[in-house]
Amino acid sequence: MGRFWSLLFLMVPVLGVAVFVFAVCDIPPLDGHWLPENINDHGLVIDKLFMFILYLTGAIFIGTGIAMFWFLWKYDAAVNKEQVKFIHGSHTLEVVWSILPAATLLFIAIYQMNAFADAKMRRPTITVGGQEIIKPPLAEITGRQFEWRIRYAGRNGQLGDEDDIYQVNDLHLPVNEEIVLSIKSQDVLHSFFLPNVRVKQDVVPGMKQYVWFKPNQTGTFDIVCAELCGWGHYKMRGQFTVESRESFNAWLEKQYEEQEQDSFSTESEEE
Repeated sequence: MGRFWSLLFLMVPVLGVAVFVFAVCDIPPLDGHWLPENINDHGLVIDKLFMFILYLTGAIFIGTGIAMFWFLWKYDAAVNKEQVKFIHGSHTLEVVWSILPAATLLFIAIYQMNAFADAKMRRPTITVGGQEIIKPPLAEITGRQFEWRIRYAGRNGQLGDEDDIYQVNDLHLPVNEEIVLSIKSQDVLHSFFLPNVRVKQDVVPGMKQYVWFKPNQTGTFDIVCAELCGWGHYKMRGQFTVESRESFNAWLEKQYEEQEQDSFSTESEEE
């Protein structure tokens, strides 16, 4: 049975590589199971970093699987007649297998610093009156069980006023522009995930955070929660629509008009 188990262990890296190839090359039955289409100008950096780490860890995975197969095959007790040899270990080997993983992790940490800074630290700026300032958020996203509440500034362009526009699970964005969104949580920990723009950020109660990206393609895409946040986590989904600046302005103007009509109706009823 020893040789059987060695072959079984060999199937782990073989099947792992096969699944990867089938998914990347869109070969049935794994077609459509790889990364979703990237529509973010800055998303290529994330994809390259992901693939680099995947290839690196994949090589280690394959090497480890082959080594396990070889030792199981070579030293199978049913066929190996050599006497058992006891050793007390090797300090050199222990140092090597401690230093190599540490050096690899340190290399990855340094390699990804620029990508991390672009995604988490270097917030887009705009020029106002000849002075460069941090770009304000286009909308505020609030995660709560179990929906994404979206808040746009009213006609005065200032978020946080009484004339703000509210949407639920329906985010609209202009194409080919740097988008900044502020995100926060009303109740528990959520994770704001836009797979098509390679943005995922934990939404922590009591904290306001920011994400940014530049969509370069129109269409409708998913908003999901990537953090288990309660019994209704599975249905905490929304969508964001990327459209031309003209279409976005027209949509926003329609929201203003509907809000003004609702306000007028409410005031009439009170009178």
